[in-house]
Amino acid sequence: MTDGYHIPVMLQQCIEALNIKPDGVYVDATFGGGGHSREILKHLTSGRLIAFDQDEDARKEAEAIDHRSFTFCHANFMYLKRYLRLHAVERVDGILADLGVSSHQIDSPERGFATRFDGPLDMRMDTGISRTAADVLNTYPEEKLHKIFGMYGELRNARTAARLVVQHRVTRRFERTSQLKEALKVVAPKGKENKYFAQVFQALRIEVNDEMEALENFLHQTGEVVAPGGRLVVMSYHSLEDRLVKNYILQGKVYGEAEKDLYGNVFKPFDPLNRKPIEPDEAEVTINSRARSARLRVAIRREV
Repeated sequence: MTDGYHIPVMLQQCIEALNIKPDGVYVDATFGGGGHSREILKHLTSGRLIAFDQDEDARKEAEAIDHRSFTFCHANFMYLKRYLRLHAVERVDGILADLGVSSHQIDSPERGFATRFDGPLDMRMDTGISRTAADVLNTYPEEKLHKIFGMYGELRNARTAARLVVQHRVTRRFERTSQLKEALKVVAPKGKENKYFAQVFQALRIEVNDEMEALENFLHQTGEVVAPGGRLVVMSYHSLEDRLVKNYILQGKVYGEAEKDLYGNVFKPFDPLNRKPIEPDEAEVTINSRARSARLRVAIRREV
């Protein structure tokens, strides 16, 4: 399925991974353009689908779905348990989360997500929050920018990039994406400028939206709401996210050493369905280049 808003990545693999029961209760934690949700709904009879998204454009897309099984929550997936409780749901049979930025968001210059357009340095998933990418660039101290560029953007010259940002903002505030690219073009590797700027933008987007903290909170809640035998299906697009998902599935926590019982068994709610993540085939990557970095991990809720 494709639509004008977003092309769902590995759609059939996601649906198969959820192992949908017609009368089951499912969560689409990242509604976006609704491609995954619409496909899930095709497999439900008396079942139910609760979708989450903090983006205002996604909320408008959700209004177009008229289905008795569908409920939309205009909220970040880090509030999973809270909103499920509000809708009288204690246990679900499967959760799908596609952690990528939607094509619609990337293709909207005014959102500031894309490196190829000139737009405001915004990058907010939820336009109701106050902090923007411009705020980060104009107010964060050099050490904090260094940390963000290094951790979230995985830049090899993160310290140099942070220093350049601080030097440039002395004479002129950062307001446009083109200004940021102009300021950093001297340190972007020759021939790999696009990839470099994509890493810089990724770092800012993660910081603006508290994405790592939101993902950690979300993952820990999944273990509490997925019923035994239920599925957790998560698709990530960069190593930071994938590492957190992998750690949670294998160790029951996203950071640090796994906790074990007296017999050396790890305390964890899920078992991986496959040790290696599922990747898109060449045909899909040819049609949708944004699928190239996608990694799909599937886990089954252990019996209590």
